[in-house]
Amino acid sequence: MEFQKFLDYLQIERNYSLHTTAAYKRDLMSFKDFCVTTYGTFHYKEVNYPMVRSWIVSLAESGNGNRTINRKVSSLKAYFKYLLKTQQLEVNPLVKHQALKTATKIEVPFSKQEIRAVLDRFKYEVSFEGVRDKTIIELLYATGIRRAELLHLTVSDIDFANKTIKVLGKRNKQRILPLLPVIEQLLKDYLDLRERIEGSLTNECLFILKNGHKINESFVYRTINGYFSEVSTKQKKSPHILRHSFATHLLNEGADLNAVKELLGHSSLASTQVYTHNSMAMLKKQYGQAHPRVKK
Repeated sequence: MEFQKFLDYLQIERNYSLHTTAAYKRDLMSFKDFCVTTYGTFHYKEVNYPMVRSWIVSLAESGNGNRTINRKVSSLKAYFKYLLKTQQLEVNPLVKHQALKTATKIEVPFSKQEIRAVLDRFKYEVSFEGVRDKTIIELLYATGIRRAELLHLTVSDIDFANKTIKVLGKRNKQRILPLLPVIEQLLKDYLDLRERIEGSLTNECLFILKNGHKINESFVYRTINGYFSEVSTKQKKSPHILRHSFATHLLNEGADLNAVKELLGHSSLASTQVYTHNSMAMLKKQYGQAHPRVKK
């Protein structure tokens, strides 16, 4: 297969996850299939920019948005950079390509009142499932971890002695996060109930279903969406919005941007600065109350 060595490079040398590598493969196969259908063949040495432009037009005509198209082209660009690096190619056909313009994507976080309504006022069932659901929601909001990171948590990742939890992030990067007292107690209560579930002792995954199987992405989304639908009218109610709320609320309370970056597991500060847009209203309010010239 033409792309296998590149995919191995992403997974082994760049530490990309299987999920990310699979996404690259889909994007590359999409371009290959287009070339075979349109030009009758595909070989990386024969690819030129007009062919890529035709693919972009085809993607747009098929209903793909600019953000999706940019991601697909980015995968192709990375592949050709790899070919240059391994001296299989002398010129990258996408070297002068400019990404399509996209609208700034500003996610609306949950308000503190909405968070309190779900975590403090909502009556959870006094059962394994009720305690598990509350623990998941509390943990996501208290740590800001991603849904995929939550799914990868194991029982041994929790260190009650040091009050920390070990998280496996993107590109297999580990980070240690502090456990708030409320989370620590919830986890203890949950683990006590978890031990009574059949098959739990042979399943290292932290969060499981009542049948002892590991939870999945859809389950986490349904859990967050279900509980927050009871208190919020926001259009998006997902695990990512909860992570977004974590970052926004910390920044609104004056947390250092670099500290939030480390907590979120971002590789660059630019990724964290996205959350400052939602803190601008609070910043303006504080500015208006404190600056001497505003009082004149």
